[in-house]
Amino acid sequence: MIARYTLPAMGAIWSDAHRLQVMLDVELLVLEAQARLGLVPRRAVQAIRRKARVNLATIRARERRTQHDVIAFIEHLEDHVGPYGRYLHFGLTSSDVLDTSLAVLVQQATRLLRSDLQGLLAALAAKARRHRDTLMVGRTHGIHAEPTTFGLKLAMFYDEFRRHLNRLERAGEEIRVGKVSGAVGTFANVDPRVEQQVCRRLGLRPAPISTQIVQRDLHAAYVAALALIGSSLEQLAMELRHLQRTEVRETEEPFGRHQKGSSAMPHKQNPITCERITGLSRLLRGYAVAAMENVPLWHERDISHSSVERVVFPDATITLDYMLQTMTGVIHGLVVHPERMRANLESTRGLVYSGQVLLALMRRGLSRRAAYELVQRCALATWRDGGEFTQRLLRDRAITRHLSPAQVRRCVDPRRHLKHVKAIFKRVGL
Repeated sequence: MIARYTLPAMGAIWSDAHRLQVMLDVELLVLEAQARLGLVPRRAVQAIRRKARVNLATIRARERRTQHDVIAFIEHLEDHVGPYGRYLHFGLTSSDVLDTSLAVLVQQATRLLRSDLQGLLAALAAKARRHRDTLMVGRTHGIHAEPTTFGLKLAMFYDEFRRHLNRLERAGEEIRVGKVSGAVGTFANVDPRVEQQVCRRLGLRPAPISTQIVQRDLHAAYVAALALIGSSLEQLAMELRHLQRTEVRETEEPFGRHQKGSSAMPHKQNPITCERITGLSRLLRGYAVAAMENVPLWHERDISHSSVERVVFPDATITLDYMLQTMTGVIHGLVVHPERMRANLESTRGLVYSGQVLLALMRRGLSRRAAYELVQRCALATWRDGGEFTQRLLRDRAITRHLSPAQVRRCVDPRRHLKHVKAIFKRVGL
């Protein structure tokens, strides 16, 4: 991922220097386990651990000659540790180190993403509570429907991202597996107890069974979980973009004191941050497709998945990390205009209460069809000719035959839509 969207902590996890250090950690843990089992001399472990160092530039130069990253890595270590270097990578295949290292890196990335999600949830919860009773119009098909509150809108997203936190934790747990089973996974050249000890030290579970690699359905499920979080971030971003449109202007994303909105039009305050989140979510969905394409491999393995994963795992986690922290900043700094929300709610002159009138007539004994036709007649006349919906209802004798003026006015009271808001908040844990 380009530096523009890479935050320091997540970027450090996927740096080449850190990745190679994790690979070295795996090699040393294998060596220690083998020494405990009497498979290699104990003094070899001490000598290698004392001298083993990772020099990124040297390894890259060697890889250009070998055209094999793990061989370049091992040969570099052998050059530094001396004769005991022959015990490094003893009985292993490259994927033992690469897959186990990847699992460690993914766990580290997952911890950051979990913290990001918790931060977003806290921001959504605070803003939702603040606007629990802030009335606004709900929209379906982009058209005014019935009253809701801005707090309820945010509470819905809070509940959605709470589910995503659970999904991330499940996906992270599922992919928390390592393998040290040798070529084609038969343990022909490495003791199964080595795998158990190494994985335990790294906080991983041994893969129940592996070929030369850990099977890639695990990796695809993980990246798909990240992509799904991205899709919900896009849904939230798109909602805020709609609410910032000039004709609506119910909310505005933060706009800095020295920020510029347009090179040509000085008045512009565009929702560029939410648009950026929308664009990045498209990348995440693409990464999910690529991860799924990695599942079918030839026989016990091929290497077609490798080039994809070198891009997909760093980029997907870095992208989502950026998106989550950016959206958290948007929610914290979101400008809300309750008076504009109320004005938009009232802009259709009471039409958003037509459903309440329909139900009131049905309670008085009318069939749904008959009640619907009576209310629709007044509603369409209001759309066509203007005026107040309430007044049309009160002048319509077919309606006042069944509803008193007080009953009609109760139907158009927006407070009726607030009576269960507190209970809904309680149900989602707010």
